Amino acid sequence: MKRYPTVLTIAGSDSSGGAGIQADLKTIAALGAYGASALTALTAQNTQGVRAIHAVPPDFLRQQLEAIFDDLRVDAVKIGMINTVEAAQIIAAILDRYQPPFVVFDPVMVATSGAKLIEDTTIATLWETLFPRADLITPNLDEAQILVGRSLGSVEDMQAAAGEMMARGCRGVLLKGGHLAGDKLYDILALAGEASQVFQSEHIASPNLHGTGCTLSSAIATFVALGEPLPQAVAHAKEYISAAISAGREVKTGHGHGPLNHSFQPKPMQLK
Repeated sequence: MKRYPTVLTIAGSDSSGGAGIQADLKTIAALGAYGASALTALTAQNTQGVRAIHAVPPDFLRQQLEAIFDDLRVDAVKIGMINTVEAAQIIAAILDRYQPPFVVFDPVMVATSGAKLIEDTTIATLWETLFPRADLITPNLDEAQILVGRSLGSVEDMQAAAGEMMARGCRGVLLKGGHLAGDKLYDILALAGEASQVFQSEHIASPNLHGTGCTLSSAIATFVALGEPLPQAVAHAKEYISAAISAGREVKTGHGHGPLNHSFQPKPMQLK
């Protein structure tokens, strides 16, 4: 029998629906794949900020993941908010055990509102556990600065930082430069054995940018699950997120940073 391309998102919940698991599942569905999820944390948040974070008990996280992998054929995994050492260790062990064909990790450390979402002790653990096991990590400029320990103010700085992350054991890095000053946006894609690639796009003025990182990484995972090679999946994911931002920029949801329009042009469920 045929089946749906399946993407598993392992991330935190956003009670306002614009980021996290909710944004991931909206993205996966909009692009024509089947989404499964495992929660790492619950957040009490809205468009104005994060009020509280409640980590899912480690053993329950493990049980969620085992239940999914024991039953579903997972074509791609997206990892998002990991705010405890125990969660990172459990996910790493599960990845080693089940060997999914593709893993993208969006190391969510800072919310759009500026709230820090990760414990300091967890960052060192990520270098040992999840970064070496992910086919691609997708830090934004703020997260990359935390990871390399210095400010990044230019495309050249970003290329150097991506190279450092690769040297420390990452298989692939998409360093997102959306926070750089200027009208143009630059993202750096570094993959093992290949010259780094610079993606340039136009800045889209919008107050509704909540969940952009979650959406992009989920879109990459989905396009890979649909059969695209990684560089093409990144390019198509960037096109999707630009269109989702543009489609949602004149809509007011809440009183702060609103969400994208994930469903501006939904695709029917694909089959494999």
